[in-house]
Amino acid sequence: MSCCCDGNDDEPTLATPLISSSHSLLIDSTATISPMNSHFAALTCPDTLRLIFQKLSLPDLARACCVCKTWNAVASDEDIVAEAFKAPWRLLDVVGKPCSRSFWRDNGIGKFAISHRILRGETVASLAVKYSSQVIDIKRLNNMMSDHGIYSRERLLIPVSNPDILINGTCYIELDTYAKREVAVVYLDGKPEGKPGTLLNRVTSDRGKRRVIDSLKRSMQVDDGTAQYYLSISDGDPRAALSQFSSDLRWERQTGLA
Repeated sequence: MSCCCDGNDDEPTLATPLISSSHSLLIDSTATISPMNSHFAALTCPDTLRLIFQKLSLPDLARACCVCKTWNAVASDEDIVAEAFKAPWRLLDVVGKPCSRSFWRDNGIGKFAISHRILRGETVASLAVKYSSQVIDIKRLNNMMSDHGIYSRERLLIPVSNPDILINGTCYIELDTYAKREVAVVYLDGKPEGKPGTLLNRVTSDRGKRRVIDSLKRSMQVDDGTAQYYLSISDGDPRAALSQFSSDLRWERQTGLA
């Protein structure tokens, strides 16, 4: 009589794997997830991907877009990208949609700016002191060639030096024609006037045009008529007017007319 514990050559022993080799990959924590194995099927569900991608940073979302069409569709979702944009700075909201999707590729502090409405008597230097910024940084952000440029504008963009002002704040994505790029603008004194998302700084009023002409007269050291002429041929863009005037002045000097 044999013991109940005696083995039987015709029956499987306890050493026999309970999971066949074809499924062993499921318990291999070091396996690479790719379209070439069975793991990938679990990561093609849009709902599952959304839960995962909501935890990713902007650079990681950009990498996820390159995996496949399904990942690209989820990783490029505007709501997910906007949340990733806000997360590092603890922003409450982002208003407006950028004209270019490349806007979302970077959310460094240089992407943000404070909108300051210029008051009489203010200078770039005084604003630099007020906002703990540098004169050169303000001029660079606003594409100002000289301090006189402040007199032709209604507002200046001020670089954000203290990221704490972004906490629980709202920024507005605006295309600033002076800065010549899209900026996430913060309004410390309220909300922007007009439609958020696009700020047109072109001269549209007689008062604004007068300020631009006066500024050009000082910068060019010319009379009123000359300043008006260069402003008109530059479609109301003071920077382009000044550039065209400088170009004409160089040509006159080269030809001996000046």
